[in-house]
Amino acid sequence: MIDDSQQTNAFKAADDGPALPLEPWEGPAILLVDLDAFFASVEQLDHPAWRGKPVIVGGDPDKHGVVSTASYEARPFGVRSAMPSSTAHKLCPHAIWTHGHFDRYREMSNKIMDILHAETPHVQQVSIDEAFLDVTPTTVNREHPVYVAQRIQRRVEELGVTCSIGVGTSKTIAKIASDMDKPRGLTVVYPGGERDFLAPLPVRTMSGIGAAAEEKLRSRGIRTLGQLADADLNMLVRVFGKNGRVMHLRANGGDDAPVEDDDTVKSVSNEMTFAVDLTERTDVEAAIATMAAKVGRRLRRKGLAGRTISLRVKFDDLSVRSVQRQLSTPSNDELAYTPLLYQMVDEVWRPGMPLRLIGVGMSGFDDTGAVQEALFDVTEVVPTDDDVEPVVKDDRKRRGLIEATDLVKNRFGETAVRFGHELRNDENTTGSAAKNPADYK
Repeated sequence: MIDDSQQTNAFKAADDGPALPLEPWEGPAILLVDLDAFFASVEQLDHPAWRGKPVIVGGDPDKHGVVSTASYEARPFGVRSAMPSSTAHKLCPHAIWTHGHFDRYREMSNKIMDILHAETPHVQQVSIDEAFLDVTPTTVNREHPVYVAQRIQRRVEELGVTCSIGVGTSKTIAKIASDMDKPRGLTVVYPGGERDFLAPLPVRTMSGIGAAAEEKLRSRGIRTLGQLADADLNMLVRVFGKNGRVMHLRANGGDDAPVEDDDTVKSVSNEMTFAVDLTERTDVEAAIATMAAKVGRRLRRKGLAGRTISLRVKFDDLSVRSVQRQLSTPSNDELAYTPLLYQMVDEVWRPGMPLRLIGVGMSGFDDTGAVQEALFDVTEVVPTDDDVEPVVKDDRKRRGLIEATDLVKNRFGETAVRFGHELRNDENTTGSAAKNPADYK
């Protein structure tokens, strides 16, 4: 890591040009660029009177809303992303609230991604405000990765927002480093220093280790990444399967996951959180149809068709259940796969059970037909949809209807053509938004 004196000089270098000799860099160099409180920062940029004040972008406190982003001025009050809006309102009642302006966020994000692509073709955008870059020095370009990071910070700041960057030899190291110093932080982990950097950190710091995995590790006396690195590999594999091997490798500073180009899409999904829980089947099917249509349209815009359809529901007690099916042929036709989703919901829900969220996703975009890694945590995989009839049976009529609605939406906007099921829950949303990159491209 850059120590305090180096950190100061690094920022100076970002503003005034390279001024600090840096240790030589040998081997892979990965950056994780994380835009600081992005939604709130854009709002403060566009509303000068909001600068220096607590700003919360999210859903309504009285409608099951969730905080999408809180400005750094709101965070000392305990407000955090993904917190229920009702809790955030109690913690910071004087905050400025907004549902957000997502076209504006997408516009700003695209400008920043253009900056990243100008540095390297190897960019993997993981959300609207976060991206990995591979800036490994080559025989042609020997520029130090830290200088690349400093230049990115300067160019992003010229747009009116800031970013924090982690620099390391792998995606795991870069991701953890990017969270160490915010806002406008630059944390560098040099080759060979990975294990010392990771050792004192809690196991939950590492992506992929959730609450359940943390509890299993704690029961075996493993609380830090250093202890995980020293743990018996065979034991980890027995407990976690192949993920145990990955966890052990990453805790020791290793990680060979590549930075995948933005064009590599693994899944397309959409979720809706409701202000008032759904209990009636008519409302649930209407929400499923709405989400399925959004997924289908995004698939067609990307030229994709998937084999694996997933349905996810969240109940009023915040428990989650999911189910997944394999389609007989790849599809991006919601009029064909929506009836299957109606069948799938019966496996995870019964009328009268309050539903707070419904999500639909499609994955499995390769040509092999093999079962893909689950988009959601699934309860079952059933390999056929042959017994399900499409909404419109005639393939030519169904495709014509979809093409016609797509043409109208392309010309006049997404709300130009709307079906009855889309209007049914139109006023029953929370105003919250996710950061799935598919939602912003």
